[in-house]
Amino acid sequence: MSPLPLPRRRCDGFTLIELLVVVTVIGVVAAIAIPSLLRARMVANEASAIGSLRAVNSAEATFASTCAHGFYATTLDDLVVPPAGNTEAFLSVDLGRNGIAKSGYFFTVVKYASPGTIDQSPVSTCNGAASVPASAYFGSAVPITPGDSGRRYFASDVRGTIVQDTAAAVANPIPSGAAPVQE
Repeated sequence: MSPLPLPRRRCDGFTLIELLVVVTVIGVVAAIAIPSLLRARMVANEASAIGSLRAVNSAEATFASTCAHGFYATTLDDLVVPPAGNTEAFLSVDLGRNGIAKSGYFFTVVKYASPGTIDQSPVSTCNGAASVPASAYFGSAVPITPGDSGRRYFASDVRGTIVQDTAAAVANPIPSGAAPVQE
């Protein structure tokens, strides 16, 4: 009598060891990649904040030269209102109000806090600005979550130079020793 053939084993799946190795490799790759992605996002947020402050500076210069007789808007709200008879505003609506959050930063424009800053009197702008224009403005970009959405704080004023600080929000008025942005 001949021995009975042994039944064949099916090899359709993965063994537990193979699955554990794959999961471990994925975990190691994720542990290496995630911090790099978070840093890249933070750098992108900071670059966006700098670009947005440049747009604010440009909008303020246009507002002052064409609409407010040399005076500047003291709130972002006034820069998104188009002049009478025009549909184009000075600034896009994504920066349409003080305290607005964009790309990990809060943006604000206020009157420059210096004794020499004067208000426009009487208020006369081509777009019916709600706030009183002033002879100088202060724009700032503050990270929503410092250290996560951005590491640097930014500010600018009528000079158009964007300055930065890594420890705290830039003071209004901008201190004389403030570090300009180096890109």
